[in-house]
Amino acid sequence: MSVAAIHVILSIGDTFMEFERALVSANTRLAAQGSTLRIEQRGRRLNLRGLLPRRQDPDKLGVQRISLGVSADADGLEHATHSASLIKLQLDQGCFDWSVWSARRGETLTQIPAQAAIRAVDRFKEAFFADPRRRRSPAGSRTTWSGAYLPYLRRLSKLADGGTINADLLMQTLVSYEDGSRSRQQCATALAAFARFLEIPLPDDWRDEAGGYGLHRARFRQLPTDRQILEAALTIPNPSWRLAYGLMATYGLRNHEVFFCDCSALAEGGDRVLRVLPTTKTGEHQSWPFHPEWVERFSLQELADDPKALPTICKDLRRTTLQQVGRRVSEQFRRYDLPITPYDLRHAWAVRTIHIGLPDTVAARMMGHSVAIHTRTYHHWITRRDQQQAVDAALARHRA
Repeated sequence: MSVAAIHVILSIGDTFMEFERALVSANTRLAAQGSTLRIEQRGRRLNLRGLLPRRQDPDKLGVQRISLGVSADADGLEHATHSASLIKLQLDQGCFDWSVWSARRGETLTQIPAQAAIRAVDRFKEAFFADPRRRRSPAGSRTTWSGAYLPYLRRLSKLADGGTINADLLMQTLVSYEDGSRSRQQCATALAAFARFLEIPLPDDWRDEAGGYGLHRARFRQLPTDRQILEAALTIPNPSWRLAYGLMATYGLRNHEVFFCDCSALAEGGDRVLRVLPTTKTGEHQSWPFHPEWVERFSLQELADDPKALPTICKDLRRTTLQQVGRRVSEQFRRYDLPITPYDLRHAWAVRTIHIGLPDTVAARMMGHSVAIHTRTYHHWITRRDQQQAVDAALARHRA
């Protein structure tokens, strides 16, 4: 036997042992959750086995097996774990249905009885807040749940109206929001996560219909120029709200972040790097001023000595939410009849960084979101910048 063949055999052995450990770990977690089901491997397939209502006599329990039709690999194990959790939910709620699980061997689950799915929202919520990443920022997680998940799950439940929760209903809920809107993109994200929890495959054209929240699709919003931003600030009669406006314009902050940041570096001689506190939606991050001279233009140095110079609103997250804080900002913009929205200021800041050539990864980190979201949202401007750079480079080579 060659050395290469021996290495292949050893590699296969290591993979087998890793899967065995993962299988034991998955079954240990199921036991800790109180599930009577266990995942078992039979040949190259995974099944579920445990106490279930008898097919012919649902009032009696017996040890039975559910064939999932998935392979004994990492993906199959994840599928089996989710299926076991969903079955436990259905058993707990008294709505387990053999016809859903045994209609056709090996077929992926495509629909959930409405009663089980609607009640699954509570379990989905528990799983959402149990995620270790969510526990690092409880206030931000509550805001994300109430603003980015719950409204869309409620609409789904309303449209279900006692019917079956399936891929068609997911799509019906999604397209009930305006094409290209932020709500539609958020709905797509929320329902995709819920579908994964319920083990319902999404339609093939889900991503296309989701539309995405990119300014290039949202009617090519006409962002305000720097001059318009400065002129609008002059119409704000309250000095405290002018400071809030100036912070958002200069640092690209979200509405609520204005009230949860460390402005000490804005003092004379400071580096002017704003620290957004970890209690915010996406946790702690730093942002630089673009344009730097706007720190003086909006008199933001005042906030280094007197953080209370900002508007007085409730910031106690035991009594309010980040979403409510942000809503106060939007309401104030409307009260002053400003021609610019809070997110216009944030988007204008982002586009400003693109024009000056700041790397997208750096700008995304300053804005407190992922590079993927940054690229999708500002696709139009990023594409134009990259194409212009390519054109400039080609012309330089031609002249040389």
